[in-house]
Amino acid sequence: MSITAPDVLSEAEHRRQLRRAIVASTIGTTIEWYDFFLYSIVTGLVFAKLFFPHSNPLVGTLEAFTVYAVGFIARPVGAAIFGHYGDRIGRKSTLIATLMLMGGATFLVALVPGYASIGIWGAVLLTLLRFIQGVGVGGEWGGSVLLAMEWTRTNQHRGFVAAWPQLGVPAGLFLANLAVLALSAISGEAFLAWGWRIPFLLSIVLVGIGLWIRLGILETPTFRRLVAENRIERAPMLEVWRKQPREIILSALARMGEQAPFYIFTAFVFSYGVSALHVSRELLLVSVLIGSAVSFVTVPLAGHLSDRFGRRRVYIIGALMTAVYGFVYFALLNTAIPALIFIAVVLSLVPHDTMYGPQAALIAESFTGRLRYSGASIGYQLASIIAGGPAPLIATALFNSYHSGLPIAIFIALCGLISVGAAAMLREYSNKDIAAEYDDG
Repeated sequence: MSITAPDVLSEAEHRRQLRRAIVASTIGTTIEWYDFFLYSIVTGLVFAKLFFPHSNPLVGTLEAFTVYAVGFIARPVGAAIFGHYGDRIGRKSTLIATLMLMGGATFLVALVPGYASIGIWGAVLLTLLRFIQGVGVGGEWGGSVLLAMEWTRTNQHRGFVAAWPQLGVPAGLFLANLAVLALSAISGEAFLAWGWRIPFLLSIVLVGIGLWIRLGILETPTFRRLVAENRIERAPMLEVWRKQPREIILSALARMGEQAPFYIFTAFVFSYGVSALHVSRELLLVSVLIGSAVSFVTVPLAGHLSDRFGRRRVYIIGALMTAVYGFVYFALLNTAIPALIFIAVVLSLVPHDTMYGPQAALIAESFTGRLRYSGASIGYQLASIIAGGPAPLIATALFNSYHSGLPIAIFIALCGLISVGAAAMLREYSNKDIAAEYDDG
């Protein structure tokens, strides 16, 4: 394993590598989340009609969101696979593999024929590619965060640095909505026939850019130190479950109030807005677009605040804000007034960002260096099964049963309160040396 020794870089070179690692992580996660969110947006707008045309609108939407949820079920699988290799062969090599896997699957989604061409096999192919997407993104997050965070030499700015890869979520959301909005305008009535496919095809260009950037960075000092001291685990995923199960479970539960509401605010809103409120998809796309642009400020700001006031404190404030905002959100949406819908959607990501900014450091710091990729990845991605994946399905089912947004708001509030309790139980490690083996469970 040809990895540079951990102590050969000058201070100037170290700062340069830190900057490159932040850029590589942020751009890489942006590309991967563009791919993932593109699928989320198109699910609510296209897939029910294209791949399940003989179902009634509700059943078609539920079937489309079931395929959508497959990507979330796959994310812990990706976390287990790539977490193992991230702790065995390094952060950089593993991240190159996740980017290629995710990008290839997204490109192929554009080529899947609809029900009219190959019947149910279109949905089967779509499900398989969604699963591959989920495996790729499941291995991406942990490595991207560590690639940036493990280059920091001081504890004072680690929350801020780790928040930059988190910008991949709003940036990917922004680009995905922009692509769909642009192609919707260009293709018009043909959007359902072929316009939706173009943003998926364009993803291959972004993957090429991401690979070029990631190939030019060095491995992190923390991993190089582990190699130099011969402290690489043979089975890190098994070891982290044996030594730090508490941190894994609490990390997943802490994400309930962040992830479940996020996918209601950014995916379910399209089917709810178009079907129940009868507003245009363009209004919803623009609203989510602007909301994601606001996150460019609020995510790193929340990371910075966590350096000043502590990860848990900022995170719990965000969870409480989310618990309350669900009621405000649906009250504004249900007015069916375009201006108030716009405000509701744009502001919906602010409580989320208050959690998402410090979340990377909060979770990653909880795991010892030699198990960090595995532990942080599986803790983060387990939330996909209990929160992100089921959220649009639960929201759709609740609305169908009660014909009201109130039960969905109650569901959001419960998720927020679960996050408050889990975050309060996580230990604070923001003042610790993350290169040290400070917690073996």
